[in-house]
Amino acid sequence: MSQINGFAGRRNFLKILGVGGASIAATAAAGKIIVGHEEAIAQTPPTDDKPDANPPATTAKPKKPSVSPQESLKRMIEGNKRFIEGKRLNPNQSKARLLETAVAQYPFAAILGCADSRVPAEMVFDQGLGDLFVVRVAGNVASQTAIGSLEFSTAVLGAQLIMVLGHAKCGAVSAAVKGDPLPGRIGIFVEEIKPAVERVRFKTGDLEKNSIIANVQYQVENLTESSTILGNLVKEGKLKIVGAQYDLASGKVTILT
Repeated sequence: MSQINGFAGRRNFLKILGVGGASIAATAAAGKIIVGHEEAIAQTPPTDDKPDANPPATTAKPKKPSVSPQESLKRMIEGNKRFIEGKRLNPNQSKARLLETAVAQYPFAAILGCADSRVPAEMVFDQGLGDLFVVRVAGNVASQTAIGSLEFSTAVLGAQLIMVLGHAKCGAVSAAVKGDPLPGRIGIFVEEIKPAVERVRFKTGDLEKNSIIANVQYQVENLTESSTILGNLVKEGKLKIVGAQYDLASGKVTILT
């Protein structure tokens, strides 16, 4: 059984989702034919002695992750601290890293964040290529497509941390608080925030600020309750799901759960 850091590999994950064995076998057979053809080409002697002016770049396959949920969270917090202090290292952004991640990806953490342009996860946490698997949707809503993406990031790619990242002055949460009719499909994700608003509607303090925190906590719950895959990984200690809030003015990320 193919595994990545203790998780199901791509083929086994597809079996979980119900992909037929026949289609997998057909794909594998096709892959062998292609690989065999490429090997034959590689073994064919050159027709002249002139060296290739543009030899193909080669790089080793990146190592599979062995980062625990606790270590993953620590990396995120330390990266955010560097961002706040203006001491970003900009790691894993070299040409070598670009070529390395072209071979495979093994992100150490996944983020369900808001699509807001002011909250770019890789910058906020001072990470680079292949470090974070980021799913962004307005209101950091745990929609079905978002959950599916996060299942892939954990069960297949091996990320052991999921962070639901909300932020101050979130327009989606503000719209859910107001409850006004919305055009187009905007109301679809706003409706998924309203249950969180109702949880704190009669709580003392600012309703919008309370709702932003409540929404993060509500979406964290949705991830484990709506996904058997994520729920089981949490129970097995192979995954940690946390909520956090980003402050637009300071750049600071505060862990909520």
